Amino acid sequence: MKKIAVIIIIVLGFIGCKTELNQSMELEKPEQKQVIYQVFTRLFGNTNTTNKQWGTISENGVGKFNDFTEKALQEIKDLGVTYIWYTGVPHHGVITDYTDYGISNDDPDVIKGRAGSPYAVKDYYNVNPDLAVNPENRLEEFRALIERTHAVGLKVIIDIVPNHVARNYQSITKPSGVEDFGANDNKTLVYDVNNNFYYNPGEAFQVPDPLNGYKPLGGESHPLADGKFNEFPAKWTGNGSRLSKPNMNDWYETVKINYGVNLNGEKDFAELPAGFDKEDYQKHFDFWSDKTVPNSWLKFRDIVLYWTEFGVDGFRYDMAEMVPVEFWSYLNSSLKMKNPEAFILAEVYNPSLYRDYIKNGKMDYLYDKVQLYDTIKHVMQGHGSADNIPPIQDDLSDIEHHMVHFLENHDEQRIASPEFAGNAEKGKPAMVVSAAISTSPTLVYFGQELGEPGAEDAGFGKPSRTSIFDYVGVPHLQRWVNDKKFDGGQSTSEEKALRDFYKRLLNFTISSSALAANYQDIHAFNRQQTGWYNDKVLSFVRWSATEKLIIVANFDAENTYGFDLNLPQNLVHEWKLNEGEYQVEDQLFKSYTSTLKVYDNKASVRVDLKPLESFILKINQ
Repeated sequence: MKKIAVIIIIVLGFIGCKTELNQSMELEKPEQKQVIYQVFTRLFGNTNTTNKQWGTISENGVGKFNDFTEKALQEIKDLGVTYIWYTGVPHHGVITDYTDYGISNDDPDVIKGRAGSPYAVKDYYNVNPDLAVNPENRLEEFRALIERTHAVGLKVIIDIVPNHVARNYQSITKPSGVEDFGANDNKTLVYDVNNNFYYNPGEAFQVPDPLNGYKPLGGESHPLADGKFNEFPAKWTGNGSRLSKPNMNDWYETVKINYGVNLNGEKDFAELPAGFDKEDYQKHFDFWSDKTVPNSWLKFRDIVLYWTEFGVDGFRYDMAEMVPVEFWSYLNSSLKMKNPEAFILAEVYNPSLYRDYIKNGKMDYLYDKVQLYDTIKHVMQGHGSADNIPPIQDDLSDIEHHMVHFLENHDEQRIASPEFAGNAEKGKPAMVVSAAISTSPTLVYFGQELGEPGAEDAGFGKPSRTSIFDYVGVPHLQRWVNDKKFDGGQSTSEEKALRDFYKRLLNFTISSSALAANYQDIHAFNRQQTGWYNDKVLSFVRWSATEKLIIVANFDAENTYGFDLNLPQNLVHEWKLNEGEYQVEDQLFKSYTSTLKVYDNKASVRVDLKPLESFILKINQ
């Protein structure tokens, strides 16, 4: 009989989906899994370890585009990465003075932190001057980074923030014929379909009252930090606040973009016909080709096509659910007509909107945050049940490929922070499950693979999340960067071991045919039959024609579990397992062997796992 490679992934502590084959994910199977490495660009190459609270760029340092050398990029690729998401590239407001380069100074009263929020974009046709060795040539330096990234075989993603822009938006390098946001608005009206912003005519913007003793720049004297910002008439704030004096908890550093939705929530643009969710992007493009659309739509289309022409391979759209789905149909179909392979990832948190934004909005991928991430986080923290994982996969079975999985990103707490799990090792079983449970891409945040805890109290940014607002160093990453040798020369043995785990796992996921194919839960089946198998344990299977995987995960940080893991009868038939015994061996670390026994249409394999331990077992049939 022809030999078939069968792999069993075992990770104790996470419990999988259902025993029927109706979860076999027949929809949209990719050729391989993808892995996105999100890197906060200005922090990656910063070797300065001062980390003074509210420190300046000269005091605390900043990373540059040029720090992503061929060596650094090759190491990232070798981690098992296929896409790199350079976060914080578009030119946003910063406090550092770049007036020598024709860039206006930014007001600390409407800037978060000293380094500024990457999601308050000031100029969409240029890049953050902090990131350039020579700010005058910052676009050329970014273009060179794109070329280096492509040269090592990685693709490039950057952020687009369509819901809002910086209060002081002003592009000094926009192409000929392009007008700034708001340049032609009728500011005597609260709303007009072709205004880029919403206004409060006759009212001036007022800086929010500070909360909890907050002072811009930590109270440091600055000529513009006077509690005032000149904006007349006042614009609505990015999160939708209509107040001329927003609250400190509002997104006061940004202004809301008007997409043609009037004050009553009515849409002043064409809506997609019924059944258009089944049409491809070319039909969507054709639909909009003879329609008049709001001016803001045109502006963001031009921005996205500009960066596509520049060499960017894809985009992560911030707070996409705050923008009408019809706009996304228009934008993404235009983008796909330019680059059919463009990678489109969107931040959408409302599960009731997922299918609309994927099918009508033509998004490739959305965050699986409020379901899988939140549930796994609770399990990792010890107070959640892995029993809650399988229903998520059931619920998302028709769109599972489109839901990006992650355990960290710039918005979320670091795994190793006390506020999350307090121990990077607790991320191991979660990573195996998160990366292996579906065909969707996996996202890893820079430093996650080294156990970075985000402990710095940087100023505006607070501990548990690596600050995106301040000039800081990232200590665990800096030890791996090792004075820009990018070889882990200063890393601890624990950091090296953790990175080795991520490297083995991620490379396995992008090479496995099974992880790009079928899925079935066996957790419920084993919960009914197997002793010592509790809600700290999860199991499921993945398979292709040539590879068979069983994933079992132990989220328990204290207890070892040993049991016979059973496969349901339908899998014995589906996998064409003959009666007999099959030797299995761990493929991650080659440190564990066991035997899969098949008899009387039943199959089981002995599993003995230590706390937080994970295996990938392979058998030859």
